Amino acid sequence: MILESVVTTRSEDGSAHIAPLGLHVDGAHLIIAPFRPSKTLENLQREGHAVVNWTTDVRLFAGPVTGRRDWPVIALDHFPGYRLEAAQTHAELKVIEIEEDAQRPKFHCAITREETHSPFRGFIRAQAAVVEAAILVTRLHMLPKEKIESELGYLQIAIDKTAGPIEQEAWSWIMVRIDTWRKER
Repeated sequence: MILESVVTTRSEDGSAHIAPLGLHVDGAHLIIAPFRPSKTLENLQREGHAVVNWTTDVRLFAGPVTGRRDWPVIALDHFPGYRLEAAQTHAELKVIEIEEDAQRPKFHCAITREETHSPFRGFIRAQAAVVEAAILVTRLHMLPKEKIESELGYLQIAIDKTAGPIEQEAWSWIMVRIDTWRKER
């Protein structure tokens, strides 16, 4: 099972680095598997800690993959890192094992603390569509154009039927990135 989330790690200068990532569930542990090279990978190797944020604000998935990385965070007093201000729930993770890999090392993490900040009232289909489209953006260099276009066409249906202002904004960022990719091809 993969949990779509937004991971915050601490950069070398002490600032927060924000990246949407799918985390693998392994019993009581979570596995973060960032691609090489990446800032998340560097930060995990150096710090050995991360914070996983669960949020329904899909701008936090679309934003980082379209160049929008400046989001409000809250420094944690008792843990070396930051949580997203918009997180409904966050969990503090400590790396307990690293499984080396040439492309995607796996950081096995124990949850040391978890906290809920606001109620979860459910998802709308447009939120799932934005998350899927954000994942597509990260794979533009790997997938055939026909696959991208087909997926976007299907996801657009959920946007048209169920999106509110936040989902529409996030979708517009993704479409600007997709339009740029289309022109580059």
